[in-house]
Amino acid sequence: MKRIIVFILLVVNAFPLMSQITVGAERTDLYFDQLEGKKVALCANMSSRVANVHLLDTLLSAKIQVKAIYCPEHGFRGDAEAGAHINSSIDPKTGIPIISLYGKNRKPHFNADSIDIIVFDIQDVGCRFYTYISTLHYVMEAAAESGVEVMVLDRPNPNGYFVDGPVLDTNYRSFVGMHPIPVVHGMTIGEYANMINGEGWLAGDLQCRLQVVTMDNYDHTMRYSLPVAPSPNLQTDEAIYLYPSLCLFEGTPISIGRGTPIPFQVYGHPSLTVGNYYFTPKPIKGVSENPPQNGLSCRGINLTEYAKSNLEKRNCFDISYLINAYTHFPEKNKFFNANMFFDKLAGTNQLRKDIMAGKSESEIRASWQPKLDDFKQTRSKYLLYPDFE
Repeated sequence: MKRIIVFILLVVNAFPLMSQITVGAERTDLYFDQLEGKKVALCANMSSRVANVHLLDTLLSAKIQVKAIYCPEHGFRGDAEAGAHINSSIDPKTGIPIISLYGKNRKPHFNADSIDIIVFDIQDVGCRFYTYISTLHYVMEAAAESGVEVMVLDRPNPNGYFVDGPVLDTNYRSFVGMHPIPVVHGMTIGEYANMINGEGWLAGDLQCRLQVVTMDNYDHTMRYSLPVAPSPNLQTDEAIYLYPSLCLFEGTPISIGRGTPIPFQVYGHPSLTVGNYYFTPKPIKGVSENPPQNGLSCRGINLTEYAKSNLEKRNCFDISYLINAYTHFPEKNKFFNANMFFDKLAGTNQLRKDIMAGKSESEIRASWQPKLDDFKQTRSKYLLYPDFE
């Protein structure tokens, strides 16, 4: 008996967050009654689960009328790579129409006669350029315009324990950065929905009828290991921790491991003159079918062990990788892609200019601080859970 008790304690201690947090979707007693008898639309993907059951199946089992499914980047089942055009279709299991919000139209069109409420339940990772929050914006905007209610089922932010990075200059607004927030905003998807509404960011200063079904036993000091990968190239905790910093390489020729077993855990290039790690990107169906530097041997750095042992303790958006790669890239004039996608990801052209000017990491970080301080004040108005400070 003692051995059994000791084993149970070890298991509980090994997974403290998974055993403590109850996500919004699991708190069916708080929202099922409000959906009964209503015509419901669902904005969801593969992360939308109640325990091991997809939210769609849970709602249908409860006899809730789901009339339509809306899906973001990567599709409803999460099998499309980043940037891939998503087609509208029919869910083969239920026969319910699936409307893509990552193709020709990124903003849905609701008819208040056919839809009463849209339930939004998607796992975010807490970065400005992770496009699920842009989809959230357009869902809220369309709902406000048509009089449809929005219900957000909240989930933890795995990068929700800090706030950092340059705040978006609205001259660089795009689908990978719609609002004047830093790269790492430190908010859950429900808190962020409150901010979109409260700050008047919807077109015409509209506000939607919004309800957030909160989590139980969550706070912003917690580290959370996602039970379902939120997108095809974010398969590990290490990739999710590194994602805020490494994603900016998408605006350069540098590979961040797409087309390898460890995307968003490495960076490198055939011409890089630093690092002792070598990898060769190759097509992976449904994940990276034409990865950057496809078929070429890349020299660079593997950050996996660093992420495991140090990254979550440092609590920052790390630009040292960018500075290091730029310093050791022979053709400086070709480091930033000609389409200036880097500036859209950074939310400003100043970071690129500072790196090119040879400024130190500490100098660059200091330039962010005034706007970061202002953002933190604004953020505090919308928090639903105890903060990390």
